[in-house]
Amino acid sequence: MDAKTVRIGGASGFWGDSSVGAPQLVRHGDIDYLVFDYLAELTMSILAAARLRKPELGYATDFVTVTMKTLLGEIAARGIRVVSNAGGMNPHGCAQAIAALAAEQGLTLRIAVVEGDDVMPLLPHLREAGVQDMQKGRPLPEKVVSANAYLGALPIKQALDQGAQIVITGRCVDSAVTLGVLMHEFGWQADDYDRLAQGSLAGHIIECGCQATGGLHTDWESVPDWHNIGYPVVECRADGTFLVGKPPATGGLVNTATVGEQVLYEIGDPAATCCPTSPAISRR
Repeated sequence: MDAKTVRIGGASGFWGDSSVGAPQLVRHGDIDYLVFDYLAELTMSILAAARLRKPELGYATDFVTVTMKTLLGEIAARGIRVVSNAGGMNPHGCAQAIAALAAEQGLTLRIAVVEGDDVMPLLPHLREAGVQDMQKGRPLPEKVVSANAYLGALPIKQALDQGAQIVITGRCVDSAVTLGVLMHEFGWQADDYDRLAQGSLAGHIIECGCQATGGLHTDWESVPDWHNIGYPVVECRADGTFLVGKPPATGGLVNTATVGEQVLYEIGDPAATCCPTSPAISRR
């Protein structure tokens, strides 16, 4: 059996998450990769409005001005690679800001941008094809400020294959920031369905930050040291199996219940998801 393992830390679950996750994972998590999930549909609309006001914006600015500004040197020194969807509506703008920050700090980094999620140019064709609002069944509105497709893990894998140390994406599947890493590290192919499923599960567990380490726990009173709650780390193997943990000497709780609750949060009602006669439950 291949003994290689890859350790991935999940530093954020949304734009506005606590800023303690990334420093904790970089300094104490013994990680190979640091991944961030910033985006929800509401976040995309906020970023779209920001870009309308100021074209160079439209990304999660605190990813650059707080997290990367503080940690970029340590990340480079430790050889940690970063994958983040902080690019939002403007991944190139986010990457340019990081490049400028790296130059200020005397660092040379390979930064990749994943693009292609912006489908605004396709709207006329979609209207002609009769595509409707999926919630209300109405025609697409005449005024649309943003339209984005969810990209998957393949372009992230390709960016890492080409040597990127930092990968910035726009809208992608939340778990793709982790799955892309695993596909790169272990050479998983697009038809390795069992391994891809395992990697997607690992990604879903850590994509919401400390929700997987007790932050979502029903028995919240049993979770110790909330103020110092640990952010999740998955230690993954080539066969798709993985362990869930957190940095040492941190609060929070990792057990079957806390991880299981995060999985349930991502899936919704498993019976509804699997049964075509029942409506799936959306988590957002």
